[in-house]
Amino acid sequence: MVTSGRQLNPREREILHLIVRAYIENGEPVGSRTLSRLRHLSLSPASIRNVMADLADEGYLAQPHASAGRIPTDKAFRDFAGSVKGKPLPSADRDRIFNQMHSAESLEERVAIASRVLTEMTRNVGIAAALPNTSQELDHLELIALSDLRVLMIVATRDHLVRNRVVTLDRQLTQDELTTIRNYINTNFAGWTLEKARAELLRRIEEERAMYDAMLQQITVLCQKGLLVVDQVPQVEMDGASWLIGLDLHLTRERMRELFRALEEKTRVVALLDRFLETPRGDSSLSQVGIHVGLEDAHPAMRELTLIGVTVDLPSGMRARIAVLGPMRMHYERVISAVQQIGRTFETL
Repeated sequence: MVTSGRQLNPREREILHLIVRAYIENGEPVGSRTLSRLRHLSLSPASIRNVMADLADEGYLAQPHASAGRIPTDKAFRDFAGSVKGKPLPSADRDRIFNQMHSAESLEERVAIASRVLTEMTRNVGIAAALPNTSQELDHLELIALSDLRVLMIVATRDHLVRNRVVTLDRQLTQDELTTIRNYINTNFAGWTLEKARAELLRRIEEERAMYDAMLQQITVLCQKGLLVVDQVPQVEMDGASWLIGLDLHLTRERMRELFRALEEKTRVVALLDRFLETPRGDSSLSQVGIHVGLEDAHPAMRELTLIGVTVDLPSGMRARIAVLGPMRMHYERVISAVQQIGRTFETL
């Protein structure tokens, strides 16, 4: 096979993309006679065969059997993907996405809904992630006394994230004492970043150490247990991995198991999104859809998979990543449109 790497001329690209579209639709090798029946393509089967032979020499087409037609290679899918644009979804689909995500009461719920809707609309693996920033602002704090010297600390931030932590103290704090602490922190530090609020609390405690202040003493105990410290763990949801089972990915059973193990680890999914959908903060745009055909650099078992996604900067300062993982033979326009619409909905909620 000769692969000169030259640019395709308009006729070659038109025929190549027709082959890709036909293969996406039926999964069968495409022959010259099939293309010659298309009314807008005024070429004889012989002329089409010559173009297809050139495309094969360039590495865009493969011939699975001597008497069969041609199938597109990953190089062909990359060329095709670079020309595809999303189209507006039907109004019923747009309304469905908006209504389902609008019904969610937290960002975590929206992330879960987004991944599920992506899977339902595309019949591929839907992935949604919300990546916390390092400057989350305190909305309010709740402290609830539990049995056995335990306290439930609930931190709600202005990016609509809520995190709970149960801690065990050395001595019991009454609910009245916890309510006083809660009111003090909410009154003095609402709107502060968690990092700055905690630093200021610790400064005040140190400054007043020489004085006996019962409340500051109690806050000290809670700070030692991680008050206003939240784990910066991404919220990641993925649906539809079972769709991969029915695909002919040319994987051994062991490689398929490796693929599923990789997708079960949220850190690896986030790394996949970071690697292929990273954009400088402030430069993300719904028009900048990332399409990556062939993901073997991320994992050998992903060689025949494609990732389509967007990164959205949310008003809260967080980032959302919306993506679909599926075979090269997917309906690109539909996937792009679904990804863009869900990303757009994230921006408006």
